[in-house]
Amino acid sequence: MLETISSEAGRIASRFAALRAEGRRALIPYLTAGYPAPAATPELLERLVRAGADVIELGVPFSDPLADGPTIQRASQRAIENGATLRATLELLSAFRARHETPVVLFTYLNPLLAYGVDRFIGDAVDAGADGVLLTDLPVGSDASLEEAFERSPLDLIRLIAPTTPPARAREIARRAQGFIYYISRTGVTGATKALREGLAGEVAAIREAARVPVAVGFGISSPEQAAEAAAAADGIVVGSALINALDREGPEGMESFLAGLRAALDRR
Repeated sequence: MLETISSEAGRIASRFAALRAEGRRALIPYLTAGYPAPAATPELLERLVRAGADVIELGVPFSDPLADGPTIQRASQRAIENGATLRATLELLSAFRARHETPVVLFTYLNPLLAYGVDRFIGDAVDAGADGVLLTDLPVGSDASLEEAFERSPLDLIRLIAPTTPPARAREIARRAQGFIYYISRTGVTGATKALREGLAGEVAAIREAARVPVAVGFGISSPEQAAEAAAAADGIVVGSALINALDREGPEGMESFLAGLRAALDRR
């Protein structure tokens, strides 16, 4: 089962430990930096905190986000058109960190980091107040030196596990994970769905048995009912596409209200 996490590991571990002591689950919203406009991001981050976010995934806009569905692809493309960059994302994070202690994970792909310089990125991300990084295209064993650079850094390297991951491979990933494990609730790309997949609870339970860090479930969560269902099995839930859809439909207030609804569902489960 989930082992005790030392507070020395940083803000992510401390937040999950506090939630566990209260018998609560983590709410982890995703936001694309610079969407719908760079000037809007600071307000949206404030609203995420106010609605009850425990950890924030801040997406670095990228031209080819292959793991993401149409909603986040569109948000990323719009952000790039608006001039959003990795450097600008770090500046947004730095301004947020001056006001809040909410843990932030940078969600990105390898190409922007390689272009920026990995060592430079790690140093600048830490200076800006990042707590972790989720690299969708750096699986365990793909690049030992690159993985080691992140694993030895102050940033938690968040790992992904999918339903199609073989059990032995999933256990290996779970042992290497830092911060928390992002368990993908279904195959395919990100995007809101009408129902969670059968068998999810058993799969998450098996991952938690092998993991040294909490397990959060994402990909497809789009309603309070789904959030509560996923949280019954996991240590937290991640919501991205549905949150951006709410922002597009109803503006910042609607986005905040949607997230607050998920928070309420998690807390009354």
